[in-house]
Amino acid sequence: MHLDLTGQTALVTGGTRGIGRAICLRLAQAGASIAFTYKSSADKAESLKSEIEAMGRHALAMQAEAENFAQAEKVVQEVLHTLGTLHILVNNAGQTRDTLLMRMTETQWDEVIASNLKSVFNYTKAVIKHMVSQRNGRIVNITSVIGLTGNAGQANYAASKAGIIGFTKSVAKEVASRNILVNAIAPGFIDTEMTGALSDEQRKSIETMIPMKRTGSTHDVADAVLFFCSPLANYITGEVLRVDGGLAM
Repeated sequence: MHLDLTGQTALVTGGTRGIGRAICLRLAQAGASIAFTYKSSADKAESLKSEIEAMGRHALAMQAEAENFAQAEKVVQEVLHTLGTLHILVNNAGQTRDTLLMRMTETQWDEVIASNLKSVFNYTKAVIKHMVSQRNGRIVNITSVIGLTGNAGQANYAASKAGIIGFTKSVAKEVASRNILVNAIAPGFIDTEMTGALSDEQRKSIETMIPMKRTGSTHDVADAVLFFCSPLANYITGEVLRVDGGLAM
């Protein structure tokens, strides 16, 4: 089976909600052992851990702030110590602090850049030496179509997500000869807790902009992550795959 990840271990940052949670479950369904980080949702983390273990997979939940480099190194060491190996890293953690640039504070800028972009550096840097030494690895970074198109009121978010794209391509070039593939996924409007706050009118307005006339599900993104982690993507690196129903076409 080309989508079989049996015997592999994946680390997913920001795993307890929305897209991150769907990724953890999808990779576990494909046979992988799952380690994931969470910032504050201890109950949700325990629930996800139990769900993964019920599939017969190993699961490791770790509280960590993605923007903290020392914590990232500690998380990776814990994964290697507890689960023995690490083949897949999915950099998913992130946040928004939306407001027009004229009103944006330095704190709102710094928090989003740290959470969304520095976190990708932190975890990639923490795993790269191990992956180089085993001459194998897959890194999947969750960016956004906003990083491709920009969006009013999201200068900080767009900059962080565009930065992930540049980072992905650069690291892909550095480690391709070591059989480490680095790709990015750019989701469009996906049904999560964040989009759940939209009014019916806002949702209809968004759907008219999408060629497929509907929003996506977290499973759509998780399936794309599984593809990049599987042997089906053995000759793909430095790629940005939009999962957006044609929005940013």
